[in-house]
Amino acid sequence: MIGPCVRVDPSAGEATRQTLASAGLVDDGREITVEDGSLYIPVADPDAVPDDLDVVDFDAPAREPQTTPADLLDWDPSYERLGDVVIVDEDDPERARALADAVMASDLPVETVLNRASKVKGQERVRDWEVLVGDSTETVHREYGTELAVDLAEVFFSPRLATERHRVAEQVRAGERALDMFAGVGPFAIPFADRGADVVAVDVNETAIEYLRANAERNGVADRIAAIHGDVRDVTKDYANWADRIVMNLPHSADEFLETAVELAGDECTIHYYDIAHEDDPYGPGEAAIRTAAEPDYSVEVLTRRTVRSYAPHELNVVLDVRLTRA
Repeated sequence: MIGPCVRVDPSAGEATRQTLASAGLVDDGREITVEDGSLYIPVADPDAVPDDLDVVDFDAPAREPQTTPADLLDWDPSYERLGDVVIVDEDDPERARALADAVMASDLPVETVLNRASKVKGQERVRDWEVLVGDSTETVHREYGTELAVDLAEVFFSPRLATERHRVAEQVRAGERALDMFAGVGPFAIPFADRGADVVAVDVNETAIEYLRANAERNGVADRIAAIHGDVRDVTKDYANWADRIVMNLPHSADEFLETAVELAGDECTIHYYDIAHEDDPYGPGEAAIRTAAEPDYSVEVLTRRTVRSYAPHELNVVLDVRLTRA
């Protein structure tokens, strides 16, 4: 079926697809196709495609309709995919069972269905799971060219932050010194290293650090990542005044670690500070906390104020990109 497609190098295919999909531009009626070394992504409105992308006419085959869980249920289900795992959040056991059965009867390429059985808890930020289908909580997640093995019962990981992680990673330049204070299995650290940064990645969860090291090997960046198990407040003596970039993705309590972040910062350092804040003033408390910790030793410039997602009624998950410059 001849129609408009974005032509890209396959290495940029997933990032481009996600950009187009977030803008509602992907034509789901035609297949994404690889031919002669290029990837062709069908688009519904070529005039709305960003100018830096190459739009061409291409004969992309029609997509065969696939059965989804919604096709098999009398309600519109909510779930998320993580590798070959589908995650649901159902309190009613009968509803959870029906949804799991529909997932497995659909065309989704899934091996496991997990139901959230608790909130994230403890210092290691893990939750309990009810395994509805399958026998493992481990999977391999892929985002923007990075492969991440993860065991959801042992470590914290959210696929919902993929776009945000990519936004930050695109700012990284070769030769930077980057420090991820709460690194998990490496969703920030590994893309940073892939872009040529020297990375220190710290986490209190020893299993997460084991996965991070394995993921660094999996993605070919192990030589650029120092993975450290422990409390980040204990590494300042080795990395004081070191970092050009710091990630603080611990939104419920990152403010408790700001003094440590300032100790780790070099003469000029960009901090990505994540927070959970009320919608009436989503950025003010975080900015005030950063200024209290950094000034007067550093001047503080807020580069970005951004809402990552809605977190709860009247609460937002936000990020501040802040540049510290030593006074």
